[in-house]
Amino acid sequence: MLRAVFIDRDGVICHNRADYVKNWEEFTFLPGVLTALTRLAASDLVVVVITNQSAINRGQVAGAVVDDIHRRMVAAVEAAGGRVDAVYICPHRPDEDCLCRKPRPGLLQQAAVELGLDLTRSFVIGDAWEDIQAALAAGCRPYLVLTGRGQAQRGRAEREAAGRFEVVRDLAQAVDAILATDAGRRTQNG
Repeated sequence: MLRAVFIDRDGVICHNRADYVKNWEEFTFLPGVLTALTRLAASDLVVVVITNQSAINRGQVAGAVVDDIHRRMVAAVEAAGGRVDAVYICPHRPDEDCLCRKPRPGLLQQAAVELGLDLTRSFVIGDAWEDIQAALAAGCRPYLVLTGRGQAQRGRAEREAAGRFEVVRDLAQAVDAILATDAGRRTQNG
């Protein structure tokens, strides 16, 4: 089975907006993201973006617009030499009590089934306590970035799950850590 890196979108790949990213013009890559995704593309890890997009069911943005944002995001990543193998979204509001909205692990589990992934050998990079919860529930190794909401959510995550996740500055540092772990695993298996 394949291993994956699951990456949250808002606050990890692009700037997090309080009023949601509602069109491509509002989507802005965070510094270093394209370079980090290019380095990740050279690995054998499947790169999957997972994102809660409740703005869809809140009626603030159409699903087709979110799909267009993701199509353009993937194209920009590919133009820079990186790759995103799949994008999974949850369009539900928190009150809809779905199984796919993080902190539940539904998006990770769906990707695992559809892409043939071993979640216990995979990683999650997010900027929120909900990302850490989803990773732990799915058996993945979580990384909390301090971009986006990460700095504000770090305290809660450390209170709730001390020692069960890594804290990194940003996506680039998370990719460094994952690739170093991967290199160490290959050396051990030699």
